[in-house]
Amino acid sequence: MVRHELAAFLKNRRSRISPADVGLPPGTRRRTPGLRREEVAQLAGVGVTWYTWLEQGRPINVSGQVLDAVARTLKLDADEREHLYRLADVPGGVAGGPADDELDQAVRDILAGLDPLPAAVYNARYDVLAWNQAYAAIFCRMVTVPRCERNALWQMLIGPACCAVMMNREEELPQMVAIFRAAYARHLGEPAWTTFIDRLTVESAEFARMWATHDVTRSWRRTKILKHPAVGLLNLASTSLALGSPAESRVVVYTPADDASRANVQWLYEHKPGLDHDH
Repeated sequence: MVRHELAAFLKNRRSRISPADVGLPPGTRRRTPGLRREEVAQLAGVGVTWYTWLEQGRPINVSGQVLDAVARTLKLDADEREHLYRLADVPGGVAGGPADDELDQAVRDILAGLDPLPAAVYNARYDVLAWNQAYAAIFCRMVTVPRCERNALWQMLIGPACCAVMMNREEELPQMVAIFRAAYARHLGEPAWTTFIDRLTVESAEFARMWATHDVTRSWRRTKILKHPAVGLLNLASTSLALGSPAESRVVVYTPADDASRANVQWLYEHKPGLDHDH
């Protein structure tokens, strides 16, 4: 499974680099877009057979120095390079441990203390583990569905329209899938992850298309634009704060980006309180 993912990632990224991008003549009779395997090998300074075996997913030894050369040739950014290291099982990325849904009471107290700022705890798979009242007032469906459906990606892709509709979905969703893809490199072969990905792929052609791009990135601060039927537009800057436990979990805080959004969030918090935390 891991080597298959590595092979698919390398082949995908090779197809994105044109000969002109690396100073090579366009040539003729190219049946597929991008560089040829022998061109990647030449530019990276590695043997053609070795690179072919790497891209075929064969169990060969890989060094960080060689991976760096391949990453430079394929023009991988920092997140993609880290993803490559994880897939090749070479030290150079941040190690991740198994997921654990048990939250410390102190984390729940922090969430409550953040009200009226909406905040929730997510794991690396985008499962929502806990939330505060302000979050529940905005994302009311997320906190009332069965636990197995309490996932931000699932609800955005497959769930029915919620009380808060994502207005910049075309920008936000690819970022979420890319963050999810990078996290998946730490969980290759784990049944909970593979089953979830299989379900998303079957149920959502949109997810299947994005998943096939092999795009990866890390979580970063960005603005979500939501439309709530009770108050209208909400511009919320999301900030992700890593937790020490459970592994790979994070608190995401949604800060109003303007005065109107701040007033609307306050109104929702006061008039439409959410549910208690899930225990």
